Amino acid sequence: MYRKELFVFDRDRDHPMPAVIRNYKEEDFASLIGVQQECFPPPFPSELWWTREQLHNHVTLFPEGALCVEINGEVVGSMTGLLVDFDPDHPEHTWEEITDRGYIRNHNPNGNTLYVVDISIRPSFRKLGLGKWVMLSMYEVVVHKNLHRLLGGGRMPGYHKKAEEMTAEQYLQAVVKGELKDPVITFLLRCGRTPVKVVANYLEDEESCNYGTLMEWKNPFYG
Repeated sequence: MYRKELFVFDRDRDHPMPAVIRNYKEEDFASLIGVQQECFPPPFPSELWWTREQLHNHVTLFPEGALCVEINGEVVGSMTGLLVDFDPDHPEHTWEEITDRGYIRNHNPNGNTLYVVDISIRPSFRKLGLGKWVMLSMYEVVVHKNLHRLLGGGRMPGYHKKAEEMTAEQYLQAVVKGELKDPVITFLLRCGRTPVKVVANYLEDEESCNYGTLMEWKNPFYG
């Protein structure tokens, strides 16, 4: 099982804070659901917040892909994944299809790719860089299990402001070039993820106009 202890820093203060990244367990479920509610308020559909049944599947079917972040003993974020057998020549899919609507009953122990189901950090803790730290921890899981890549679909929550001016693909390129900043895509770029493809109707999400950008991190040790 996974456990990492480290110090994180508030961007506004040089004050180290101890943090722990570890596998989450059943006793963490209430806290994890609370994190979801804070991270994805309306208009994000509340039915997409975690349920206890989904979380139970995460810790039962693929516990290595169920990570949470603690500050002072409080769960303030999480990241969840499953293994899939991804074919780069046929990348089209929806979030619901590839994650089994978050239930991960389609987890494939022999899959070549760790697929990100979700990542969320409480808004009041986002200045600590915890999202990047938990992403790096999931990269370590990819290396440990000798997988091809980490892959996931990123929301594009800034796109609805530009949808009348440009296509989703043009919006992504503008973000990659640094001409625009997107809360999710820019964050993923900073974590070392690279774009694979823009997918229409990836997720029910008004801010993204239902688009998602598949973004990967390739295992540099694979082969």
